[in-house]
Amino acid sequence: MSIILALLAALFASFTAILAKIGIEDINSNLATAIRTIVVLIMAFFMVLITGEVQSIFKVEGYSLFFLILSGFTTGLSWLFFFRAIQIGDVSKVVPIDKASVVLTILLSFIILQEPATTFIIIGGLFISIGTFVLIGKKKDEKIKKKKTTISSSYIFLAVLGAVFASLTNILAKIGIEEVDSNVATFIRTIVILIFSWGVVFFQKTVSEAKKISKKSYLFLILSGAATGFSWLCYFAAISIGKVSVVTPIDKFSVVITMILSYFILKEKATMYTIIGGIFITIGTIFLIL
Repeated sequence: MSIILALLAALFASFTAILAKIGIEDINSNLATAIRTIVVLIMAFFMVLITGEVQSIFKVEGYSLFFLILSGFTTGLSWLFFFRAIQIGDVSKVVPIDKASVVLTILLSFIILQEPATTFIIIGGLFISIGTFVLIGKKKDEKIKKKKTTISSSYIFLAVLGAVFASLTNILAKIGIEEVDSNVATFIRTIVILIFSWGVVFFQKTVSEAKKISKKSYLFLILSGAATGFSWLCYFAAISIGKVSVVTPIDKFSVVITMILSYFILKEKATMYTIIGGIFITIGTIFLIL
């Protein structure tokens, strides 16, 4: 069941990317994230209401609550370091480091959660890692002039911190979610992320830009937020009953689904890099499912 939920999480995550590509343009990324988080929070509470777990929110033990709050906080920190890194550094170097969080998550699940390091998990993780680096390793158009800058290499350190916090998010969520309903856990985590994301928006003083967002963009923000919500609900339900070392890499299969959807819906061209990378990730996912 955890495999099915992880695949559903990947599917909804891919729809999030497609919806964002179609309708969200010229919007501050942190503001867009903050608005989408509102939708996710509403969805999470709605799921808690449907499943009759509202009272469980107030019965979560301090131990679980502590780790769920930490998980939400590390998610926010991961976003903060990642976006700061790509703001001052080379995206082509930042993104590969950020994607390394998959490998870190698998390693931490072995060390901290004591999950068994089976042959299939190790091989699957390697294939997914190779596929991811192939996808993000493609070179930009040679016609684009490369400018030498004196920007400090500190953005590499920020990117590493982003990847570390992203992997810690999964481990902390697994620990906190063990004795808690997955929908309740998602709701609690989303509250923390909402506070964090809007805190960043107010700090950057981009709140006023919300008035300039068109109705079309708001529609797609809501739709992408709903897709994100479904993805999170499925993902955290999956890690609550399954292994983090298996669920997290399968969730990254959304990269392949996104590529397929972008080819058919957005009419984007499939390059040699995307095809080879997609094949590696697919093979890795199959090994994990086995």
